[in-house]
Amino acid sequence: MMPSVNLNVVTVTLNPALDLTGNLDQLNVGSVSRVDNSSLHPAGKGVNVAKVLAQLGAKVTVTGILGRDNQEPFCQLFADNNITDAFVRVEGASRINVKLVEPNGQVSDINFPGMSVSESDRLAFEKQLFSLADSHDLFVIAGSLPRGVTPEHCAKWITELNKRNKKVIFDSSKEALNAGIDAVPWLVKPNDEELADWAGKVITDRNELLAVAEQLALKGIPNVVVSLGAQGVLWLQDNKWLQSVPPKMKIVSTVGAGDTLVAAMCWGELQQWDRTKTLRFATALSAQAVAQVGVGVEHLETILNMTDLIEVSPVQIEGN
Repeated sequence: MMPSVNLNVVTVTLNPALDLTGNLDQLNVGSVSRVDNSSLHPAGKGVNVAKVLAQLGAKVTVTGILGRDNQEPFCQLFADNNITDAFVRVEGASRINVKLVEPNGQVSDINFPGMSVSESDRLAFEKQLFSLADSHDLFVIAGSLPRGVTPEHCAKWITELNKRNKKVIFDSSKEALNAGIDAVPWLVKPNDEELADWAGKVITDRNELLAVAEQLALKGIPNVVVSLGAQGVLWLQDNKWLQSVPPKMKIVSTVGAGDTLVAAMCWGELQQWDRTKTLRFATALSAQAVAQVGVGVEHLETILNMTDLIEVSPVQIEGN
């Protein structure tokens, strides 16, 4: 990839997981479903983002809270991808999540709550995070929170990183997303459902979705990126909307597509690309993600060729 002034980035995963992914012909709710093939691999949104960024060429440091009892697959992933491991180890095992993938690409997630984090473990992570802030300027905080870490804790960390003039990309949901938004990160990436959840109402049309997203910008968030799956990506910056439309892809699995989008947006910032180039690349990379099994950059040349086919244009708001 192209050289950059600074390729250093930290990804934060507070509730990592081993993902047990199974492919099956049909999910039979309430009865037996037979899995054709399966895999068990390290995951968690920040871990997924780190893997993609490392494969693109970034110098990635990972941190968060990791259970000692089943850490080996994570250690192997970090070693294989030249990722610097700064996770805080705690007693117990990181959770195992189950993802059942059907032939149409539909994924049924069964996400477990994860470990309970003690106050001393949380303070050890906090010390690690701010130590990394001495040498890094870009942070990706992504995923859910384990028991023992509250949305208020997460918001406090974002606020402190802001005070240190760090750029924070934040991707979470539910109460964690709400608290994180109030802490005003540099970039947030909700999908349409998460936006509706935050607004506390059903979003019925595109104009309403844009209006809700603009409320986030009014809080002071410089970049609001809304992922719409096959319909593309919307990006609000400096009161200007851009939209992208991906090519039609044969969907194999949507697992990790959102994390891939976050990684690509982060990569564009590291490369100091303009908005159009970043959005084209991010849309292409996340589109390719749904056409493969597992998270990672499998066909970079294909992705680079696809970027020329991505349509990026200003958003036309109906009625304006």
